[in-house]
Amino acid sequence: MKAAYLYSLIAVVVLGLIAYAGVEAAGLDVLFGVIIPYLAFIVFLVGFANKVLDWSKSAVPFKIPTTMGQQKSLPWIKQNKIDSPYTTGQVVIRMLLEILLFRSLFKNTRTGFSGERISYKWVIWLWLFAILFHYSFLVVVIRHLRFFAEPVPFFVNFLEQIDGMLQVLLPHMFLSGFALLAGTLLLLVRRVFLPKIVYISRPADYFPLFLITGIAVTGLMMRYLAKVDVIRIKELTMGLATLQPSIPEGGISGLFYVHLFFVSILVAYIPFSKIMHIGGIFLSPTRNTANDTRARRHVNPWNYPVKTHTYEEYEEEFRDKMKEAGIPVEKE
Repeated sequence: MKAAYLYSLIAVVVLGLIAYAGVEAAGLDVLFGVIIPYLAFIVFLVGFANKVLDWSKSAVPFKIPTTMGQQKSLPWIKQNKIDSPYTTGQVVIRMLLEILLFRSLFKNTRTGFSGERISYKWVIWLWLFAILFHYSFLVVVIRHLRFFAEPVPFFVNFLEQIDGMLQVLLPHMFLSGFALLAGTLLLLVRRVFLPKIVYISRPADYFPLFLITGIAVTGLMMRYLAKVDVIRIKELTMGLATLQPSIPEGGISGLFYVHLFFVSILVAYIPFSKIMHIGGIFLSPTRNTANDTRARRHVNPWNYPVKTHTYEEYEEEFRDKMKEAGIPVEKE
């Protein structure tokens, strides 16, 4: 087993200790509560926009949609309209299924041998882990909007009622927080213990998973173990949202600043990591283009002007010699 994940784990632990010591020992509340969150948000906006603009300028030399079904062809051959889209509407449907339900991941198969024959086995676990992780993360983010808006949007309250429907623990348990931690740990365990995944993994693959684990753990600790003053937290976050930042009198627990520091690092890290697939999926030519190469010619945008010698020009130049050699010509 490679120990590449240890570098990322140590980095996250050290970052957490820096934030905790910086607030509790050095009194750097303004740095970790105001300056770093603003810097992280600016880095995210600039980096995200720059990456998307860069991708949008990249030419697509070939029509390369990834297909898993029959292309539109002859009238009596049935087309697979979702896995091999032909129209813009079909592409939109395919994209929605991919973005909302991870459809291609749902069709994941594992290749193996059954005796001397190759066999394919449907593997759904990775899809389940991914769904659990992404949707719990989305719910957690939406729930946290209550700290940045007053009054709290109705959909946030509605989502919280569904998320806390079990009404267990005190305060009552939100399913999304535990689901996020479970989904992250499952994806992390997969990268740490599966030899084939370990082989292709680098510290940059482990770092965001450990970082999100740190965010989930500190968030759960603040809610169920080391209680923090939510009113002071909202005072800080509302100040950040309205561009009138201030540190609440009396201060906030150092654990909150560790949580906020992890979130800030993750937000700033997104444009430079694989997490940028949240924007890249919309610009991927393997997904957002129609498989219509039989009906429409795709012109390479990178093509530069090239002097060509057409057949008409060739025949005009060598017509007499072609006739002498008995080669048929289009024009006499």
